[in-house]
Amino acid sequence: MRPLIVLTLLAMVAGCTRWSMDQHLNSAYRAYDAGDCKKVMLELSQVDRKSRARPYIRPESALLRGQCLERQNLYADAAQTYQFIFYQYPGSEYAYRAKARLETLERQGQYPAGAATVPGAPVH
Repeated sequence: MRPLIVLTLLAMVAGCTRWSMDQHLNSAYRAYDAGDCKKVMLELSQVDRKSRARPYIRPESALLRGQCLERQNLYADAAQTYQFIFYQYPGSEYAYRAKARLETLERQGQYPAGAATVPGAPVH
């Protein structure tokens, strides 16, 4: 009986961690929509702490962090965040979005011309 209770408690704790992480990510998106980048960064820090065992969430939280950095006119930091996503998660949807953000920053003059070109990637 004890092993069953222990397994049930472990399953509940794992589910609570996932639920908590999802809640913080949702709160970060709501704060971003409201324009509150300070709260976004706080919520994303919570997501990062709770997602150590779930690395699939990291590129999504990093992309939102980069977008908030752009809103705060911290273009160099945003570009580094996008580069991190592109190189750490090259096959993800977020790598594609990060590259698009880098190209947008380049067109706006906030990122060095030609720097958004990724080695080995097809040039359009």
